[in-house]
Amino acid sequence: MKQYLLSIYQPDGDPPPPEILEPIMKNLDELNKEIRQADAWVFSAGLHSPATATVLHPKDGDVLVTDGPYIEGKEHIGGFTVIQAPDLDAALHWGRRFTEVIGLPIEVRPMHWGHC
Repeated sequence: MKQYLLSIYQPDGDPPPPEILEPIMKNLDELNKEIRQADAWVFSAGLHSPATATVLHPKDGDVLVTDGPYIEGKEHIGGFTVIQAPDLDAALHWGRRFTEVIGLPIEVRPMHWGHC
C-alpha cells in the first residue's frame, strides 16, 4: 500500500479557546481510533509554533542558519498524519474526514521513500 501525508494547515495566532478546542480534540481522538481500526494509521504528530523553527540554507559552500519558518504566511502546518491506503481515493476519504472533524484545510500528498 502507498503512504500519504495528510498535512493540517492552521491559521497563525493563538489556538481557539478550550470550549471550542476540546470538542474538536475529542472528535480527532475518535477519528484516529477509526483510522487505527482500519489499519490505515502509520504515525502522526503535532508541531510547535512556526516561531520555533530553524531553517538551514546552503550558501556559497556553507550553511546559513536562520530562525523562524521557511515561508512567512498566514497559515502554517500545525501537524500531520501519515496513513497507508490502497489509492488516492482512499487517502482522500481520510483527508475529508479530517477536515470535517477539525474544520481546517488538509493537504493529501503521496509519499515515496528512498528518493530525495
